Amino acid sequence: MDSVSPNHKVSNHSQEVQPLSGRAKVAVIVAAFLGLLFDGVELGMMPLASLSVSISLLGERFTPTLGGEWFAYFTAALMLGAAIGGIALGNLGDRIGRSRAMGVCILFYSVFAGLGAWVQTQEQMLVLRFMVGLGVGGLWPNGIALVAECWPGASRPLVSGAMMAGLNVGILSLSQAARVWTLTEDSWRWLFHLAALPAVLGVLVLVALPESPQWLQSRTKNQAEKAKGKRTSSLSELFQPGLLRLTLVGIMVSVIPMVGAWSASKWMIPWADNVAGSQNIGYKAATQGWWALGAALGSLAGAQVAFWLGRRISYCLISLLTFVITLAMFQWTAPLSPSFHPTVFCQGFIGTLFFGWLALSLPELFPLRVRATGSGLCYNSGRFATAVGVFIAGWLFSYFGSSYPTVGSVCAAIYALGIFAIWVVPDFSQSQLQSEP
Repeated sequence: MDSVSPNHKVSNHSQEVQPLSGRAKVAVIVAAFLGLLFDGVELGMMPLASLSVSISLLGERFTPTLGGEWFAYFTAALMLGAAIGGIALGNLGDRIGRSRAMGVCILFYSVFAGLGAWVQTQEQMLVLRFMVGLGVGGLWPNGIALVAECWPGASRPLVSGAMMAGLNVGILSLSQAARVWTLTEDSWRWLFHLAALPAVLGVLVLVALPESPQWLQSRTKNQAEKAKGKRTSSLSELFQPGLLRLTLVGIMVSVIPMVGAWSASKWMIPWADNVAGSQNIGYKAATQGWWALGAALGSLAGAQVAFWLGRRISYCLISLLTFVITLAMFQWTAPLSPSFHPTVFCQGFIGTLFFGWLALSLPELFPLRVRATGSGLCYNSGRFATAVGVFIAGWLFSYFGSSYPTVGSVCAAIYALGIFAIWVVPDFSQSQLQSEP
């Protein structure tokens, strides 16, 4: 990876941003893409492995209802960790730099995921999923902020979409690996050994990835203002009058797709495992693969859709279509039906347009000095809500007699809220990426 000479990070005379070299910019986007790809691997692990892990660790105590409840617990633990990590480690990116914080996040999620290969109880796995979530949540705001600052201008919608596609390329890659090396109650620990490998990338990012020149310039300015007592911490600043409204807007538009994705959509994979697992061990991996293929394309397209249609119209349309296709997936088809995987593909494509939208739009809300913290707080507030939503979904799963299509359909209603919610927020399509108030 290319490096940036300290003598060229900031111009002391002009105080203008000094752009990275072409080689350094490529290093940034490759590292961020790979970091998000492995982030996606972590997100895709338990939907695939949860039932196998639960059957293995619970033994004779296992029941289908208990397996569904533990899937909800594992998901909630990951989301809670991601919410905390996104805020705490997002703030770390504004304090020590985007690239160094990225390295810390990658090490967090890879090391604690690898330790999952040695767990002996469900409770141990639950704790590790929370720790993995800290790194998973922290990577997104730092990676997106770093890329947005190093690749400004007309290319940003495409670059933002490509970054979010990295998450789903990771999920897709994992699903293909699981089709070759199947996951059963007797063979699932290999998956957690595999999840430890990104630690190598974490070390490389820490020692070699160049830093955002804009952040370096902003740090110099902020240090001078803090010395004069003019600047508060970046997290507390988000809740002061100048930024409070933007913070609340960012939280609202992040909560709806995040809660929907994890409390509704993800039930399709354990549903496929429950229905088809005894007949076709690889069916659940194929289901995740079809979803992830659609999701990779949707993440890539989401930023472009937001750019072309505008933030509010695009968000409203995505909300409506995602609500309809999620209901269709749970009510109008079923695992092993010829229409199931095409519907899963469409749900993945439409439902993840949201996340390309967020990658483009959230950084626009905040000035540079609090960009990673603000983006991380908004995006990961959705994960706080998701942790609660998934617990509720787990309760609904038991309440509805372990019916996967019923709980998925009921929880899909969260998407319908976005149709109306987006119109109470201002149109924030004017980017602030080039200015520092």
